[in-house]
Amino acid sequence: MMLAEILTPQIQKAIAGLFDVQIDKIEFQATRRDFEGDITMVIFPLLKQIKGNPAEIGNKIGQFLVENVNEVERFNVVSGFLNIVISDQYYLDFFNTIKTDAQFGFVTPNPEGQAIMVEYASPNTNKPLHLGHVRNVLLGYSVAQILKASGKKVYKTQIINDRGIHICKSMLAWQQSGLSETPESTGLKGDKLVGNYYVAFDKAYKEQINALMGEGKTEDEAKKQAPILLEAQEMLRQWEAGDEAVVALWKMMNGWVYEGFDQTYANIGVDFDSYYYESNTYLLGKEVVQFGLEKGIFEKDPDGSVWIDLTADGLDRKIVLRSDGTAVYMTQDIGTAIQRVKDFPDVGGMVYTVGNEQDYHFKVLFLILQKLGFEWSKDLTHLSYGMVELPSGKMKSREGTVVDADDLMVEMTQTAQQISQDLGKLEGYSEAEKAVLYQIIGLAALKYYILKVDPKKQILFNPKESVDFAGNTGPFIQYTYARIQSILRKADFDTASVANIAELHEKEKELLKIIAQFPQIIQDAAENHSPALVANYTYELVKEYNSYYQSVPILGEEDSEKKKFRVQLSQKVGDTIKAAFGLLGISVPERM
Repeated sequence: MMLAEILTPQIQKAIAGLFDVQIDKIEFQATRRDFEGDITMVIFPLLKQIKGNPAEIGNKIGQFLVENVNEVERFNVVSGFLNIVISDQYYLDFFNTIKTDAQFGFVTPNPEGQAIMVEYASPNTNKPLHLGHVRNVLLGYSVAQILKASGKKVYKTQIINDRGIHICKSMLAWQQSGLSETPESTGLKGDKLVGNYYVAFDKAYKEQINALMGEGKTEDEAKKQAPILLEAQEMLRQWEAGDEAVVALWKMMNGWVYEGFDQTYANIGVDFDSYYYESNTYLLGKEVVQFGLEKGIFEKDPDGSVWIDLTADGLDRKIVLRSDGTAVYMTQDIGTAIQRVKDFPDVGGMVYTVGNEQDYHFKVLFLILQKLGFEWSKDLTHLSYGMVELPSGKMKSREGTVVDADDLMVEMTQTAQQISQDLGKLEGYSEAEKAVLYQIIGLAALKYYILKVDPKKQILFNPKESVDFAGNTGPFIQYTYARIQSILRKADFDTASVANIAELHEKEKELLKIIAQFPQIIQDAAENHSPALVANYTYELVKEYNSYYQSVPILGEEDSEKKKFRVQLSQKVGDTIKAAFGLLGISVPERM
C-alpha cells in the first residue's frame, strides 16, 4: 500500500477526533530536501474548515500519527507543512513486495474496456520523413505505450495523406521529366525519389512565377496562373474522376513511398495497429458535408463552395468543400474520425499527435463534429507539440533543405561511434558488437533528447550534445543501466532471498522513495500525454543511483546481508530504468 493510502484515513481520523471536522481529501507532496521528512502534508487547505494556527494544527496531527501509525517515526512542522518521517521498516517491506515484480508500476488493460486510439506519423506521400516527423512518431508512439501502461486499451494508427494537390505535384514532375526513374534504377529509397520530384516541381513553379512577373503579372496572379500549377490542379481533378492513367501513376509512386516509410519506421522502432488513407476517407467526408447542408449546419456560397460559420463560437468561417467539389483537409479529417469509430466501436477517445501549427484546425474539427451530433467528439484530444528547429532555422521540405530522418539516424550512429571511441568505452568488443551498440546508443540519444522536452515546447536539436555520456542524456542513463548489469554479473552469491537488515542508509531510503513514485509517474504522464515526465523521472532516479554508487560500497560491503540488499536494490533500479525507457521506445544495452 502506498504511503498516501496509509496516511489519508489516519489523518482524516485525527482531524475528526481533534477538531470535529470531516475532510474528504488530504494534500500531500514530496518533502523538500532541506527539511527532514519523507512525505509532507499541506496544512493550508484545512484552514477553510479549521480555525487556528497552521503550525499548531500540524503539531496536533503529527503527534496523533506518531502515537497511532506504526509507519510514522517522527515529524516536524514548517509553517503550514507537516513533514512526516517514515520508518525504515515500511520501505523495507515495500521493497520486498516489489523487488521481483516485473510489472511494477504497470496496470493491465481491461480487454472489455473502452480503448483510446492514438494517431501519429500521418505523412504526405510526396517526400521522405524528416526531423519534424521524428518528433511526431516518437511522441505518439511513447504516449501510446504510456497510456497502455496506465491501464488503457490502445490502438496505434496513422492517416496517410496519399491524395491532394501536393501528391499531384510530385507525380506531374516525374511525368514531365520523361526519365521513367524508379527506386531500382536510381538506387534510391522510394520516398526519397518521390521527394526529389516534389523539390523539382517547386523549382519549376518558382521559375514560371518569375517569368510571369516579368511579363507584368502581379506575384499573386503569377502564383495562380503558373502553367505547372494549373496542370497539377487538373491532374487532381482527373484523379478524383478516376482517370485510369493518373490513378495507375498515383498507385505506383505511392507504392514506392510506402516501402521507404516502412524501412524508416522499422529503423526508428515504431509500429502501427491500423492504417487509414485519405483516398478512402475523403469521400465519406463529402457525404457528411451533404448531410450537414441538409441539417443547416453548413451553408453553400454562390460559387458552390460549402462553409461552416463558427463566428458565434469565437472562431471564423471555415471551408469544408471547394467550389469545384474537391475536398479539403477538414473534409477528410471529418470522414476519417467517423470511419474510425465505425471500425473500432470500443474506441472511447482519440489522441491526434500533430504539430502546434495545426492548433486552430483541430479546434474547428472537434467543434464541427460536435455540431454534427457525434457524442464521442467530446473525447477527442489534440496532442499539440512544438516544432523542431535546427541551428540554421526552420525546415522547408519543398526547398529540399530538410534533415532527412534516415540520414539523421545514420548521423546519430556515427556520432555515438565517434564519442565512444574518443572515450575508449568499448574495449574488448568485436566490430559487429560495436556496430549494434553504436546504433542503440545513437537512437537512445535522439529519442531521449526529443522526449525529455515538454511536448508543447520547441526543440533546438543538437546531435552532438544529445550523445554526451554525462548529464541529462539517453547514453548517460544507458551507461548507468549497463553499470548495474555489470554489478549483477559479478555478484557470485545468493541474491534471491530476503536480506536480513534492520535499517537503511539514507541514500537507500532516497532511492526507494523515487522507485515508489514510478506508478504515479506513469499515471501522470498518461493523463498529460507527456513522455517528458517519464524521461526526467528516469534521469532523477539515475542521478540518485550514481550518487549512491559513489558513496556506498555495494560488492565491497563486508556485511553479507547489506551486500545482498544493495545488489537487490541495484537490480530494481535497473529494472525500473529498463521499464521506463521501454515506455519511451528506447533500448538499454547489457554492456557498454
